[in-house]
Amino acid sequence: MNDTLFALSTPPGRSGIAVIRATGPLCGPVCASLAGVLPPPRFAKLAHLRCEGESLDHALVLWFPAPASFTGEDMFELHLHGGRAVIDGVSKALLAQGLYPAGPGDFTKRAFQNGKLDLTQAEALADLIDAETSFQRRQALRQEGGALSRRVEAWRGRLVSALARQEALIDFSEEELPERLLEAISQDIVDLIGDITPYLEDRRCGERLREGLVVAILGAPNTGKSSLMNALAGRDVAIVSEHAGTTRDVLEVHLDLGGYPVTILDTAGLREASEGIEAEGISRALARAETSDLKLVLFDAQIWPQRDPASQTLLDERSIAVVSRADLAPDSPVDSILRLSVRTGQGLSELLTAIEQRLEAMMGSGEAGLITRARHRLALQETVDALTRFARAETFDLAAEELRIAARALGRIAGKVGVEELLDQIFSEFCIGK
Repeated sequence: MNDTLFALSTPPGRSGIAVIRATGPLCGPVCASLAGVLPPPRFAKLAHLRCEGESLDHALVLWFPAPASFTGEDMFELHLHGGRAVIDGVSKALLAQGLYPAGPGDFTKRAFQNGKLDLTQAEALADLIDAETSFQRRQALRQEGGALSRRVEAWRGRLVSALARQEALIDFSEEELPERLLEAISQDIVDLIGDITPYLEDRRCGERLREGLVVAILGAPNTGKSSLMNALAGRDVAIVSEHAGTTRDVLEVHLDLGGYPVTILDTAGLREASEGIEAEGISRALARAETSDLKLVLFDAQIWPQRDPASQTLLDERSIAVVSRADLAPDSPVDSILRLSVRTGQGLSELLTAIEQRLEAMMGSGEAGLITRARHRLALQETVDALTRFARAETFDLAAEELRIAARALGRIAGKVGVEELLDQIFSEFCIGK
């Protein structure tokens, strides 16, 4: 915490502008040394950067004195020309003046340690940087704005109030206390369990939106799975061939479908395998089908309404049945199942709409759950378990201890207590310069 750190906060390589930021106690004198003078706080100033008489660049310099900065420490930013020689020259100058290169997440970690944001907000910054779709961005912004923090702090306040009254039952058992105090505490705990439980029963919406959903394309060989994969991706991801068994492994492509982050899987055709490699591909296809959020099960229009038995067994509430290659059998019987031809485009927009409707039914209209990480869920579950044990405690002391366990579990979510062992793991997920 006493070191002054710097990092390139824009992607490395040739660019129009590159931003180097620094944080720590040496920021003021180092910034003044490079720029000749400290600019007014939070105002950009054009300066000629020099070090030991050498000209480095003409750059915009911004000065953020503590505590009104992102990290809560003195900070400065240098908005440079984005050439490699400029970046290298300025970096060497900073090293020569006693600054150290920052590691992943060091800036945000200092912001957390200096009380500028809590742990859920720090995690939300990482999610915002990684967001690839509009719904992921909205969820990360809600968390960064304190949606989870405020809710957890309200729960923790109620819990601390209940614990204080429970401690009064222990310390002042012979004093005159309000009537039916224990009954009131018990009712408050029941109400608290009732408020937390729905967030644990949210079908992991927040985590699934953050991590992305999985849609598997399944069916017999030569039913157009790879062609559909390429059509959804808008490029040639999978090899398309008339020869059965061309796809041996599971191919993946990441897409934004209606604002939802989706991984589309192209899988091996389902049939009795003729050799070991194909058998392994089919085994992997079935395994991914089990864990996917949605299955697109393709049936060949040329033999419709006859259905491939292996594909038929995959139809359930997580499936969309599709009659594929409809252009090769335009006169096949028509029913309520979607007919698709990648070659002509028939049914493709209808399939995309059906997929998006299914995803919305799983996730809601982008307003995902409050819990976005496994550690949040684990801490809330630990809280509910301790509160449930409170009702069965045989003594006031044991009941109070269960409330303390629950309060500590809630505190860990926002980083109030007991998170030291998690910090390195959490902040290592960040990019350099954040």
